[in-house]
Amino acid sequence: MNRMIALVYGAVCYLTFLFTFLYAIGFVGNLLVPKSIDSGTVGPFAQALLVNVALMSIFAVQHSVMARPAFKNWWTRFVPKTIERSTYVLLSSLALILLYWQWQPMAGTVWDIENPAGRALMWALFWAGWLMVLISTFLISHFDLFGLRQVYLNWRGQEYTDISFRTPFLYRLVRHPIMLGFIIGFWSIPRMSTAHLLFAGVTTAYILIALQLEERDLVSYYGAAYEKYKKQVSMILPFPRKHVDN
Repeated sequence: MNRMIALVYGAVCYLTFLFTFLYAIGFVGNLLVPKSIDSGTVGPFAQALLVNVALMSIFAVQHSVMARPAFKNWWTRFVPKTIERSTYVLLSSLALILLYWQWQPMAGTVWDIENPAGRALMWALFWAGWLMVLISTFLISHFDLFGLRQVYLNWRGQEYTDISFRTPFLYRLVRHPIMLGFIIGFWSIPRMSTAHLLFAGVTTAYILIALQLEERDLVSYYGAAYEKYKKQVSMILPFPRKHVDN
């Protein structure tokens, strides 16, 4: 019974993530969703700035702190390891839902591309970025990343084993194609509003800072294999690097 409850819990957490991911596309692109980055009544600039920065900070702190090994070691004293990843995914998703709900629009336009070819190019890059995010998660085990593999193995009565270090396809171009996809998706938009610029700028800065912490953890976990990978492949932009022999 406990295994089944964990499986259902993990599935609910995953579906919550899936909703927030799909909603993020509409939120950032002002597409279809009831509340997007530029929808709503514009209020005082200072108030909107403070609220929006606070919302992004809540997500950044939760997402980074809970990802650190030291926190996980402490956290799993109270939360079973089987559902630790699912719980992390759920709390990250709830932080995003809060952001979608309380986000404040801001007056002002940074750019607005009117040329049809330019707009088409921007939308093509927008969708390419989000597609890169999704593809990259499957390249390194999508269901493990979002906690489903853990609860499934537990339900089957099998011991969890870590995903081995590998660098398929996009991971041979950059070390973090998921984050590159997000950055492309955030910035590639025909009309860049002030609110969108704030969102894209702060999230990009957060990504670049968070990657430093993640890289430190990856080196600690994978050791020489990841150190070698760092020398061979650039972190976020596909610049050629010097080949390192085995």
